[in-house]
Amino acid sequence: MRYNQFGPTGLIVSELCLGAMTFGTNPGRFGHIHGLDQDASTALVKQAFDAGINFIDTANVYNDGKSEEAVGEALRQNGHRHHIVLATKVHGNMHKDDKLDPNGAGNSRRGIIEQAEASLRRLKTDYIDLYQIHRPQPEVPVDETLRALDDLVRSGKVRYIGTSTFAAWQIVESLWASKEYGLNRFVTEQPPYNLLDRRIERELLPAAKTYGIGIIPWSPLAGGFLSGKYKRDGQQPDGRFADGTHMRAPALLGSKSAFDVVDALSELAQQKGTSVSRLALAWVVQQPTVHSTIIGPRTLEQLEDNLAAQAVELNKDDLARIDKIVPPGEHVVPFYNAAFGPNERW
Repeated sequence: MRYNQFGPTGLIVSELCLGAMTFGTNPGRFGHIHGLDQDASTALVKQAFDAGINFIDTANVYNDGKSEEAVGEALRQNGHRHHIVLATKVHGNMHKDDKLDPNGAGNSRRGIIEQAEASLRRLKTDYIDLYQIHRPQPEVPVDETLRALDDLVRSGKVRYIGTSTFAAWQIVESLWASKEYGLNRFVTEQPPYNLLDRRIERELLPAAKTYGIGIIPWSPLAGGFLSGKYKRDGQQPDGRFADGTHMRAPALLGSKSAFDVVDALSELAQQKGTSVSRLALAWVVQQPTVHSTIIGPRTLEQLEDNLAAQAVELNKDDLARIDKIVPPGEHVVPFYNAAFGPNERW
């Protein structure tokens, strides 16, 4: 396992981060894809740690809190909490059953403080290494959000703060507010980044490089589409896009261009003696602006395949060929709406 310094911080993190979106037995927003039970979650955490992964990412909203509970219990059973850089997020609606509560989601001071305490309980820990704002909320003043996060850092309950799927201008605005008011600043951004959507190369990555923001891409395999298992026609295999109900399924499964990209990448992967999934993941991992890439295996076999991507070396000719398949800064299927990030209502 290779390691990188984590953005502008002194932390050292593995270049692969174990994403825990599927942890927890509540199926939540996955629909037909059921979350992993505790034994499966614990086994994945153990195998990842044994392979050198020291970074785990989850969120309060994943499987309605069950993911955080599964991660916390897995770390308790394995005894690795003090070795792990543990990240979670806040923003999503955790009051879904209370239709009278208009404050169940968002980036307000009330919501952030409330959900930080809840996450700490579920994770069975007294501190969160990286606490991230899961989505921007332009109607909430950024200094309100930052003041709440700053209080959490000063209290010792949070070590570092970050964002997920923010636009470049929103990150720069937050850095100005932190400097203006003497508040702890965001040190990381977690954007969607894969070979079907390279738009963050236009503004976000240059801004991150200029202002010292660590980049932690999510969905490097486009939700599994870049594994090559989905077919142009006929019955789809088991997966999050299989029954067409996932928000991105129609755009992906109905895109001739997306399948053309997979075919072209598969040809290159075959020539290099690897799989298309390993090739696609290796491309994200080896981008110079990326500090750690989030993987989301649901099985030990998928984790092994993700780990094997570290052995795939892409030379200048390979990268040039990939740029012809999907040009820099372009996209085939968008993984977010460009204005403020994804219009996803959790």
